[in-house]
Amino acid sequence: MIGALMVDVDGVLVCGRPSDGRPWASSIEADLGVTVAELQREFFLPYWSEIVVGRQGLAERLQPALARIAPHLACDDFIAYWFENDARLNVELLDELRLQRDAGKKVYLATNQEHLRAAHLVERLGLGRHCDGVYYSAAMGCRKPERAFFERAAALSGFPPEQLLLIDDTSENVAAARASGWKAMEWRDGTSLAAALSGL
Repeated sequence: MIGALMVDVDGVLVCGRPSDGRPWASSIEADLGVTVAELQREFFLPYWSEIVVGRQGLAERLQPALARIAPHLACDDFIAYWFENDARLNVELLDELRLQRDAGKKVYLATNQEHLRAAHLVERLGLGRHCDGVYYSAAMGCRKPERAFFERAAALSGFPPEQLLLIDDTSENVAAARASGWKAMEWRDGTSLAAALSGL
């Protein structure tokens, strides 16, 4: 029996730009005067793995990176652009999750996020209204697909692993959840949650 759904955010509940669903940085060079390649080289590749598990701060590492590659661009403006353009909600899935909660199941977010965007997702985008709790990597000090993430999320939820279902768009995370004793399904566009649950 499944007691709780553990739902990934990016690629499942939040899918790109609100206007068209494309990746948030699709027009960043035209909009902000900085390239994806520069951001990868100066910020994401050297620092993201530490930021996403809470060992370093987003603004602390982003500000000097922007000073090197886009000195005209304020850190707060970049973060606002990023968060606002990575915010298209999957309203169909949210409706399905509401039905699951109405039927007595718990719904949690289980996501790799740093602190600022986690707060944005819960408060500004309103995902906190659609779930019973949030388990994110920066708060737990570990990330999917690490086994520690699944062990800590299970312990915090109060459910035994076999009563948890991960809904995630990354096959590596799905495999890791199953290896930790969870049920798991790989999310794809057009997936029906109700149909998948009936199959389980």
